[in-house]
Amino acid sequence: MGKNYSGYTTKTADNLLLDAGAFFINFDIDADTFDSAVTAGKLVGATRGGGQFSAIPELRNIEVDGLKGKAKGLQTIDAWEVKMTANVIEVTKEGLAQALTSSETDTTTNLEYDIIKAKSNIDITDYIDNITFVGKKSGTAEPVIIQIYNALNTNGLTLQTQDKGEAVISVEFEGHYGAEDLDNPPFAIFYPKAV
Repeated sequence: MGKNYSGYTTKTADNLLLDAGAFFINFDIDADTFDSAVTAGKLVGATRGGGQFSAIPELRNIEVDGLKGKAKGLQTIDAWEVKMTANVIEVTKEGLAQALTSSETDTTTNLEYDIIKAKSNIDITDYIDNITFVGKKSGTAEPVIIQIYNALNTNGLTLQTQDKGEAVISVEFEGHYGAEDLDNPPFAIFYPKAV
């Protein structure tokens, strides 16, 4: 019988990212725990279909006469595209307002309804300090935490309803550089140390 080739090792079971995790708004990495952030109302809401994180560099090859292709050491990063998507099934007033990218909520005009209206401009206050994914990692009691900074939902709001089903709002937050930190891409991954 031939040799079985696999990436599986004795460490595999300790390095799995499990389940859908949860998404938070303005999660404080130094002060918040999962439970305290839920209690503080920072949870984006229940999801169906989980979410996605991507950090994709825009690479540029530096061309030099005589080279017939890409050369080691002659690439540079021109920009980073940083996104976090959450497929939210829990439709709240705050979630709808955030999905609209730039909106305002009138809570006083009508006695029965809060009125959410989109704006035609983006104010600095429309950016969210951070959107945070907290997910379970096997092999440790601590979660994996991914944050994107200066987040803005760039996907707008699409609300599709169906018979015998629930609406799922897909929000796609994009990270943006802040004036106070132009040297670092607007995200961080907090990976728990091995036990």
